[in-house]
Amino acid sequence: MIGMGESGEDCPFAFNFDAGSFKPGDTVSYRVNGSLEGFPFVGTLLEVHADYVVISPGESEPDAGYRGTRESRPLVDVSEVG
Repeated sequence: MIGMGESGEDCPFAFNFDAGSFKPGDTVSYRVNGSLEGFPFVGTLLEVHADYVVISPGESEPDAGYRGTRESRPLVDVSEVG
């Protein structure tokens, strides 16, 4: 995303929004429903399956894997989030 940071800096993330080309290691923007709805999250795909993905939220929870929908911005159920 261009111009999103301070002083017009570009976003440091390169997201894959093409669910058809998802592969482990891709950086994705994902959503969480419930009380966290409306907030954008960044994660890395750990697993890619026909109808769902498993997303690592990163350094904040290095051992976590959230199951999400397989769509351009995966949706994770709030019950998955610790």
